Amino acid sequence: MRYLLLSDLHGNWEALDAVLADARGQYDRIVSCGDLVGYGPDPNRVVEWARQHLYAVIRGNHDRANCGLEDIEWFNPVAQIATRWTISKLSAENVSYLRNLEQGPVLVDCFLLVHGSPVDEDEYIASMADAANVAGYLEGSITFFGHTHLQGGFFWWDGEQYSLPAPEAAEHETNCLLEPDALWLVNPGSVGQPRDGDPRAAYALFDCESRQLSLRRVAYDWDTVRRKIDQAGLPSVLGFRLAHGR
Repeated sequence: MRYLLLSDLHGNWEALDAVLADARGQYDRIVSCGDLVGYGPDPNRVVEWARQHLYAVIRGNHDRANCGLEDIEWFNPVAQIATRWTISKLSAENVSYLRNLEQGPVLVDCFLLVHGSPVDEDEYIASMADAANVAGYLEGSITFFGHTHLQGGFFWWDGEQYSLPAPEAAEHETNCLLEPDALWLVNPGSVGQPRDGDPRAAYALFDCESRQLSLRRVAYDWDTVRRKIDQAGLPSVLGFRLAHGR
C-alpha cells in the first residue's frame, strides 16, 4: 500500500493543492499527522477536503485550539489572533470534525502516526537529543510525526543514531529505504507553513511493501496565500514567513 503523508497543513489551500498535483497517481491512501488548521486563510476548504479524502488523521495542537478543546492563552500573540479568526470562520460541521479527531499514536498499516511525540502530542522533536529522549517509547519500527514544521527525521541502526535529511534547495526529493532492522522517526514536513528555510511545501510518500520513502518539496503560489491573509485581516507576518520558509 502506497501512502501520501501530510502534516501541518494549517489552512493553506494553495500549498495542499500543489502537493496533491505533484503526488498524483503515486499513492493509494492519504494520512495526516495533524494541524489541519491554524494560521492559514482557508480553514473550511482544507477541513472539507480532509473529511472527504483522508484515510487516517490525528489531531494537532492547533486542531484542538480551533475547536475549543484547548486554551489558547499559551499561544503567542500572532497565533492567538489567527486562532480567534479561524474559530469565527469554521462551519459547525468542520468544528465537529476537529473535535472528534483521534489523539496519536495511531497505528496505520505498518507505521504509527503522532503529532508531537509518542509521549506527548505537544512535544517538539527538533534535535538528535529530543529524538533520543523518546526513542525508548516508540511502539513500532516506523513512526511519522509533525509539529516542528521541519522535514527530515532520525533513525537508529546498530546502536548508533543518525539524522535523516530533507531535500536540498535544488532537489525535488530524497529517497531512502527504511530498513527493517532500524528504528525510524520521520517528519514529512509542513505542507502549509515550512520553517526550515525552504518555502516549498513539504510532504512524503511511503510504500509499506517496499519500505521506500520519498521526502519531497514542491513550489506553490505562496503570494496568493499572502494576499488572502492580508484580505482577511490576519497578521501580515503570517504571509511574510511563507515567502521565507520561516
